[in-house]
Amino acid sequence: MDISTLFNFLIFVGLILLTMVFVGSEFSLVKVRLSRIEQLIDEGNSSAKLVKKMVHDLDYYLSACQLGITVTALGLGWIGESTFESILHPLFELVGIPPAMMKAVTVTASFIIVTFIHVVIGELAPKSLAIQFAEKMTLLLSRPLYFFGLIMKPLIWSMNGTARLILKIFGVQPAGHDDAHSEEELKIIMTQSYQSGEINHTELAYMQNIFSFDERIAKDIMVPRTQMITLQMPVTIDEIIEVVKEYQFTRYPVTEDGDKDHILGFINVKELLTNYAAGDSILASEHMHNLPLIHEATRISDALIKMQRERVHIALVIDEYGGTAGIITMEDILEEIVGEIRDEFDDEEVPDIVKVEEDIYHINGRVILDDITEQFGIEFEDADEVDTIGGWIQMINTDAEKDDYINTEEDKWIVLDVENHQIKQVALLRRYNKTQDDIVDEDTDID
Repeated sequence: MDISTLFNFLIFVGLILLTMVFVGSEFSLVKVRLSRIEQLIDEGNSSAKLVKKMVHDLDYYLSACQLGITVTALGLGWIGESTFESILHPLFELVGIPPAMMKAVTVTASFIIVTFIHVVIGELAPKSLAIQFAEKMTLLLSRPLYFFGLIMKPLIWSMNGTARLILKIFGVQPAGHDDAHSEEELKIIMTQSYQSGEINHTELAYMQNIFSFDERIAKDIMVPRTQMITLQMPVTIDEIIEVVKEYQFTRYPVTEDGDKDHILGFINVKELLTNYAAGDSILASEHMHNLPLIHEATRISDALIKMQRERVHIALVIDEYGGTAGIITMEDILEEIVGEIRDEFDDEEVPDIVKVEEDIYHINGRVILDDITEQFGIEFEDADEVDTIGGWIQMINTDAEKDDYINTEEDKWIVLDVENHQIKQVALLRRYNKTQDDIVDEDTDID
């Protein structure tokens, strides 16, 4: 190999390295998360400040990358083929290729080698690295690209201006860098963060609950009318104490003549009993507060805002006819985000869905059908008019009693507890009917 060939080969290697820089810069700039760059800036990373500037002027620096890639590609094509032709020519002579075919063979082989090196090493390898290590690559390559863009500014500016003019002729407006993410994109990001160990399972669950928070309505989480514990006016302090001893709640709606459709307000027994312990005169009507009204179709996020605005921890849920549908508390709303909240009086409470044994579950009749679908993948047909599993069973069998059951294609549902025509608890036997069918099929095969 003579000096000129060696020199050309070194130039070829240099152009490959430059191609890698430009390709890596292009993909890393597009892939990098601006939120992460902001975090690095707060940590005092000087390169991150430069990256932020480049991301905000993304169109310009992508043009710089494209200019660099194009120039290096032209250089590789110009010098690469002649260089490898010079290297391969003596080798092909040793092989014994006829002189008449030598030119065609060396040119073809040189073209293939140059193309392979350019595509694999110059473009594909840095592209993969930039996608996988976008943050590190951007910080590493930001300064070379910045200075290249600074030197080539007149040329890049003129090319961008021409491109915008052409686009404008066709009615297309160039778009800037979009930092916004949709809800689905954020869910994917959170899942990926969990899989990579950046966040734990609890944090992931909180985020997932927040995303679904706005989709739930008051009807989904309220304490239904039949389970409301109320006080009846006029009420004495002794009666209040008896109710508190039995149920251990802090706030109780107050009814007129026991009619739950006529709620007068609510009493905070902590306030009342504090005054009672201090020896003050106690009159229940003087400790009654207004109870905010929330429609059963109100989103719980809106309900939360209303309760915060009115500074109460309980609200009355009304139906479309203006009657009482139930009550909703601040605790009910917060549980949609953080999960079940239990205090020292909740020892007897059990989860809404309890796994008894393999493929057997006990489920509270108030559990929402959507929650069952999400956990078990069970689809409920013709269930548009009901919300809970208890309501679904009653829709199918209005006279459902204890031990009655409903069979679906795969599962079996058994009523475990009924109170005042309300299904309190059911049992789910997962894939029970499918298992039975398999047993019958096996017996048939044996016969």
